[in-house]
Amino acid sequence: MSSKHLHFTRCIPKFVQDLSIRQNEIIYTINNQSVIPFFTFMKNHEDAQYNLLVDITAVDSPQKEERFTIVYQLLSIRHNARITVKVNTSTLNPIDSLTSLFHNATWYEREIYDMFGIGFHNNNDLRRILTDYGFQGHPLRKDFPLSGYVEVRYDDSEKRVITEPLQLAQEFRSFELQNPWTTIK
Repeated sequence: MSSKHLHFTRCIPKFVQDLSIRQNEIIYTINNQSVIPFFTFMKNHEDAQYNLLVDITAVDSPQKEERFTIVYQLLSIRHNARITVKVNTSTLNPIDSLTSLFHNATWYEREIYDMFGIGFHNNNDLRRILTDYGFQGHPLRKDFPLSGYVEVRYDDSEKRVITEPLQLAQEFRSFELQNPWTTIK
């Protein structure tokens, strides 16, 4: 582990829960309440200057108490270095938006809101970005059904697109559990 990142951890010890290295990548895990102070420090400190937000995504782990992990990728152009920052949260505990520090965070946070249902405080444009405004649920959650909740189709008799509850036919629900690789004698 580089001495620079150990120095950062000593400068902001109450923000950092864990610091690790996996495949030469520095990974910080911070608590939910310290998002703005941590990222402000990493962006503005002379030895860090992680001033480019490359990506934000989320991971859903429903078995955990805080089921979502928000994963941030930052780049320091001056020092030619990258870091990953992880924040654990739940649907009832939205996290602070990074739009005041990184303008491109708006789009990433909207995508996470749309796909996972995770809220961001102080994001003034938090609305759906990939799904329709009337869409129900959040498709990248592990508990979202693979076939969805509704079916959208064009009805020739009504000459319009209609949305109706999804009903699977019984033949789609029964499976033959025979092994096709058994030899016939």
